[in-house]
Amino acid sequence: MAKDEISHIGKIVEITPEMTIVEIISSSACSACHAKGVCGVSEEQVKLIGVPTDPYTLRNVGDEVLVVLRRSMGLKAVWISYVIPLLILMILILSLSPVIGHEAYAGLIAIGAVALYYLVIYLLRGRLSKDFVFYIKNK
Repeated sequence: MAKDEISHIGKIVEITPEMTIVEIISSSACSACHAKGVCGVSEEQVKLIGVPTDPYTLRNVGDEVLVVLRRSMGLKAVWISYVIPLLILMILILSLSPVIGHEAYAGLIAIGAVALYYLVIYLLRGRLSKDFVFYIKNK
């Protein structure tokens, strides 16, 4: 695995001519702990990821594979989903509080702006999905 890639082990659950659906299990940091059965804090979550089907590679349902994403795309996702909304929120709260004079209204406007930002991201999901492409490597 290259250091500029993010990969997860998964299992193929469905194959179509256009898309291969891979199931990966996302574990919390404490899932490998020997006391996880007693603790009750650990969690595992099953995620399904759609990967474009490679017509030149023979794969079957049940095969274990590596689902890979370029690290730069992971950083871009963090910026889009966390950093930019936080900046919008903080800039609006800090700039509107003195102007409006009531912090609650400034907070509501800032939250509304972040909600509007996420709505725009949702509407652009088709365009963004072309940028964030996973691919499969053999395990």
